[in-house]
Amino acid sequence: MITLYGGYGRDGKRSRLDVHTILAVRSIHPGAHDDAVPCLANRGLFRRDSHTCMYCGEKMSGRWLTRDHVRPISRGGGDRWENVVASCQACNQKKDNKLPEEAGMKLLALPYVPNSAEGLILANRNILADQMDYLRGRLGKDSRLAA
Repeated sequence: MITLYGGYGRDGKRSRLDVHTILAVRSIHPGAHDDAVPCLANRGLFRRDSHTCMYCGEKMSGRWLTRDHVRPISRGGGDRWENVVASCQACNQKKDNKLPEEAGMKLLALPYVPNSAEGLILANRNILADQMDYLRGRLGKDSRLAA
């Protein structure tokens, strides 16, 4: 619950409104945002992959991770959630411009597209506990954040 304050009434008292931190709003286009794809940014990608290199399994800060294209862009892969993983610099260099199997490497987890609820979690640092509970209840079946 948060409290919003407004102006003062004739009686000299300030108006006050207590509201929940989660507001559900009906859309004139129901379901319009259900399939919205979150913006692909390294910060969200590294969070999706739990700051873990998807090749060697080493956990590290985002400062030492890179974005690896599972199928290199030069070989028809796109810069999309379902084609990118977090990778340490050493593994990214080892893989080079190859497919993982060509480089003798295996992915520890497959890349996936986060749903809109997971996208909010990945993009935000300041989520209140009740908001997090609400969002976690809407995570997709592939989400690594559900555990």
